[in-house]
Amino acid sequence: MPELTVTIPLYNEAENIPILYERVRHALDALGKRWELVLVDDGSTDESAAALDQIAAEDTRVTAIHFRRNYGQTAAFMAGLDHARGAIVVPMDGDLQNDPDDIGKLLAKLDEGFDVVSGWRRDRQDHAIKRNLPSRIANSLISRVSGVRLHDYGCSLKAYRRDVLDGVKLYGEMHRFVPIYAAWNGARVTEIPVTHHPRLHGESKYGLERVIKVVLDLLVVKFLFRYASKPIYVFGGFGFLSIVAGGLAGLAAIALKVFKGTAFVQTPLPLLAVFLGAVGVLSILMGLLAEMQNRTYHESQGKPVYRIARVVRRANEAG
Repeated sequence: MPELTVTIPLYNEAENIPILYERVRHALDALGKRWELVLVDDGSTDESAAALDQIAAEDTRVTAIHFRRNYGQTAAFMAGLDHARGAIVVPMDGDLQNDPDDIGKLLAKLDEGFDVVSGWRRDRQDHAIKRNLPSRIANSLISRVSGVRLHDYGCSLKAYRRDVLDGVKLYGEMHRFVPIYAAWNGARVTEIPVTHHPRLHGESKYGLERVIKVVLDLLVVKFLFRYASKPIYVFGGFGFLSIVAGGLAGLAAIALKVFKGTAFVQTPLPLLAVFLGAVGVLSILMGLLAEMQNRTYHESQGKPVYRIARVVRRANEAG
């Protein structure tokens, strides 16, 4: 079994694949560990698939996975993770901008007792306005909302102990939030600067619209962590506030009627009171329904609501 698994998602990187493989192989051989390389073809339309198949045919340590169509980087990350056998998993990009020689630095940091080591592209070689500025804004927002302070969530080059990834399921653009999942579940997370090279071949697959997706996914992550096990707190809290606001609107309408002689049909307050009251009741009912679904989810599949780091038990004495 390999000690280390490197996973790389690829999409239309035919020109980069031979160079990438040689650099990764050279860097991993220098580590003196048993390793494997999982290359995930995310529905490429160029010659990437043929290049991956050739490498996998020549090196038994390489596994090539081909998607039927383009599913995105998060799905490719999950596919690499699902097929990884190493105790340590290192994802990285396939555009030659990550430096495979930095893998050794990540592993050295793991040896200090950390569970997740994230790369930080401190000297990032990308367009200052289109890529770097939105990335800085997104990273700052993610750090503030999550409480996990990292400079560069978007850097794919990271190192994980395999056990902190057990049970992790990712959707949308959530691969960048794995350090947050790990930290919220008790993992020790740190960050080190890594080398970042300018892109030589191919085109970037990311645009400004990705920032919006990241923000929306961040909201989902925050909700799942804080309220996934008690959804009634969200729906019920919103429903309670709606009912209170509706009651205040109703009282205001009555006050206008009594003290100023304003008819109910002359003000929107009665309608607003009814609307907010109905929304509040429906929100509370939705919260109760979500609670039932949450219990069905955990109990029908035997999913625990906790994660155990280790168990220490004194051995029974013989006799």
